[in-house]
Amino acid sequence: MYLTLKLNARFQPKHRFELEDALQEILENEQLGEITGGGTAQNPDGEIAYCDIEIHLTNDSSDSVKWLANLLNKIGIPKGSVLQGIEPEIEVGTLEGLAYYSNGVDLPDEVYKNCDINCVIEQMEMAIKGFGRMYSYWEGNTYTALYFYGSSFAEMKKRIEPFIASYPLCQKCRIEQIA
Repeated sequence: MYLTLKLNARFQPKHRFELEDALQEILENEQLGEITGGGTAQNPDGEIAYCDIEIHLTNDSSDSVKWLANLLNKIGIPKGSVLQGIEPEIEVGTLEGLAYYSNGVDLPDEVYKNCDINCVIEQMEMAIKGFGRMYSYWEGNTYTALYFYGSSFAEMKKRIEPFIASYPLCQKCRIEQIA
């Protein structure tokens, strides 16, 4: 049985590969199938829209599909993801997503000179430890996006807000819920 996992995730290909490799290892160990491919869809501006992973299950039973759905929910993928190739499709995912967009053009030059996006990443990951983590990023012409996934969008947002209010590079940023 061939299925497609349409991930409601903004993963660069290298980050999608990490998930593919983990799934491949589990499928091999359980002798239930293999990963046969994957892809990344982009919006017109180049930002990642979603990803997909193609999965071949060696057993066509509904039990195998249920096992896979349970596995995906256990390992943690974003809400709004879907297992396609069966009727009806199965919604999977337990993680909520937060996209942080750092303004790359409208701040004073001294801010860009004296501040570092790596500091933003480090401080945000410390603030949301235990609730989520950064999974991927995207560098656009006017914004750099950092994608965090975790148990609660609201909790992640609440925990990073004090840092955002205090760090000059976070001025004129925006935050969106993406899963």
